[in-house]
Amino acid sequence: MDLGIKRKKAIVTGAGRGIGRAIAIRLAQEGVTVGVISRTKDDLKEVVEKMGGKKRGHVSIVADLTKKGVPQKIYKEIKYHLGEIDIVVNNVGDALNIKDPLCPLEDWRRVFRMNLEIAIEFNNLVIPYIRRKHWGRIVNIGSTASLENNGPIPYCSAKAALLAYSRSLGRILATEGIVLSTVLPGAVIAPGSYWEKAQKEKPEHVERYIKERLPLGRFAQPEEISGMAVFLCSELASFCQGAIVPVDGGQSRHYFGAYNLGD
Repeated sequence: MDLGIKRKKAIVTGAGRGIGRAIAIRLAQEGVTVGVISRTKDDLKEVVEKMGGKKRGHVSIVADLTKKGVPQKIYKEIKYHLGEIDIVVNNVGDALNIKDPLCPLEDWRRVFRMNLEIAIEFNNLVIPYIRRKHWGRIVNIGSTASLENNGPIPYCSAKAALLAYSRSLGRILATEGIVLSTVLPGAVIAPGSYWEKAQKEKPEHVERYIKERLPLGRFAQPEEISGMAVFLCSELASFCQGAIVPVDGGQSRHYFGAYNLGD
């Protein structure tokens, strides 16, 4: 299937591991030139090799996007190498191990910075160009935690804010040839992920979680999320403005909130 995005230029944040890595590789397979960003140099080196190497024009930048002014600096650098950007995948996000709902406001700000503000900053940078071109794709990687109590409260709140922002801005941009959508992954396991660590540190908790929460009896692989994200980056997603797409193997409970399946 031709997704119609060959020779487009993309940015993927949090691309060193997991979902971001899988998205960057799949975009490259579709002929997209990709700028990948992560805090870990070795991870980025491996990703670029999987994408076909720097000889194909891909760019990797090691950066901590939570620091003030860094998204703007990184965007400028990627744009210098690739030219104007057509696609942004805002994948970076983390609960930062902040679990206390009564944590200091500064901790709340850190979580919101990681999961919402960085995406807003990159979007604000790319939207003026794609507006002029009347073509662009923005995919925000959210979480099922945005719709239900499925994680620490600061994290759930930040992801819910990202979802509301995405839905609203997607509608505003709809008439301008721009598709902004959101993917809501379920529980994903990948090297360095929370669930990989949990398997080693608290296997009984993981076993119970799988049994009680995951209908398929397993975690998702990053590649099972990346396919939907890349589709939403494509020409075929032309009617997906503001779309919210759960990719969670039936994990989320909100689907059935209004129904009694036993009747």
